[in-house]
Amino acid sequence: MSKTMSRLIVLMEIAVIAAFAMALEYVPHKTGISSVEMSYGLIPITVLALRRGLGAGMAAGLTWGVLDVFLIGFSEGSVLNPLQGFLEYPIAFAVAGLGGLLYPQFQKALHENKPKTILATAWLAVLIGTAAKYFCHFLAGWVFWGSYAPKGMPAWLYSLAINGGSAIATGLVTLIVVTVLLRTVRKALFQPKTATQFQPQH
Repeated sequence: MSKTMSRLIVLMEIAVIAAFAMALEYVPHKTGISSVEMSYGLIPITVLALRRGLGAGMAAGLTWGVLDVFLIGFSEGSVLNPLQGFLEYPIAFAVAGLGGLLYPQFQKALHENKPKTILATAWLAVLIGTAAKYFCHFLAGWVFWGSYAPKGMPAWLYSLAINGGSAIATGLVTLIVVTVLLRTVRKALFQPKTATQFQPQH
């Protein structure tokens, strides 16, 4: 019963985080530079990845990507073909949860109360998730969006400029917010709840 309850809790957290990440897509996120955008959803995805691990982080990212393609992608004409759509939505959003690779190290540092290790591990998780997501967008931009590059500009360079700018902007915002969360509500957000914590006390 305890294992079933624990799995249910994790699934609920995945659903809530994916929905929250999707809701953040409706917050203005333009930087003022053409086509450079910030993806605020990386913040809750990173938190979940550090809280629950790789599987939960990627599952929430995948769910977020599916929601995004149906709620925004198709309507904005951001899906050129099935392969590009699959790469830029389900895959790119799922790998945003790769920061969960550092879940064991992060949780160990959390339980041992090592602030410097906690912060360093969280920052590295942010960088991994951001780099992985925007690498997918870079590939898609190079292969599928190259015709939109200014005349004389190589497609790969155009994609690198656009997606590199978005990656830097997103990474910086995520680093700042995650750092603030770690310094203010570390235990509440990053220390996972277990099934026994939800059982009534006798």
